[in-house]
Amino acid sequence: MKSVLSVFYKKLYSHFGPQYWWPAESRFEVMIGAILTQNTNWSNVEKAITNLKKNKLLYPDKLHKLSFRELAPLIRSAGYFNIKAKRLKEFIKFLHKFYQGNLKMMSEVQMLKLREQLLSVKGIGPETADSILLYALDKPVFVVDAYTKRVLSRHYLCKEDSGYEDVQNLFMQNLKNEVKLFNEYHALIVKLGKDFCLKNKPKCGICPLKDYKHKIG
Repeated sequence: MKSVLSVFYKKLYSHFGPQYWWPAESRFEVMIGAILTQNTNWSNVEKAITNLKKNKLLYPDKLHKLSFRELAPLIRSAGYFNIKAKRLKEFIKFLHKFYQGNLKMMSEVQMLKLREQLLSVKGIGPETADSILLYALDKPVFVVDAYTKRVLSRHYLCKEDSGYEDVQNLFMQNLKNEVKLFNEYHALIVKLGKDFCLKNKPKCGICPLKDYKHKIG
């Protein structure tokens, strides 16, 4: 498995090059983006983030003071904006309760403890928590999303109904636990999923990984 995942990474990196993900100007912007991107595409999230920036609100203390009624319309473009506004407010409440809104203090906490804390916040699941840990706080954890499961299951490296942690462990137990590697690998899988490994009508014949098929051992 280790050699297969290494080959996949090299092939994807060679084909696509570096992805420079997560696109953001600050750690806090990454965190907000990770919550807003649930069940929508990134272009919609960018519009919501741009709107928050335009109103000079993309700061922990500013969003903490902002009411739910004031926040919701500002993130309308991200979809499910009432639900996401509640989730953002829950996250901001957590950030101030445990870390006084200080992201540096938050980043100094041990990864597993911090992950457990994030998962206790209403509306934050494993993918969102791990995105915050990896992309905002530079913690070596692999992010699993729908693209990851799709790509791996189509190459017989996992089953379609494999659980989040089962898929995550494939990477974390077989690759060096390095932030830079996990960051780039996940971004490359997302790129592959968007350009080739489509949900419907996948472009298998021209996929960068078309020559690699493996059976689950």
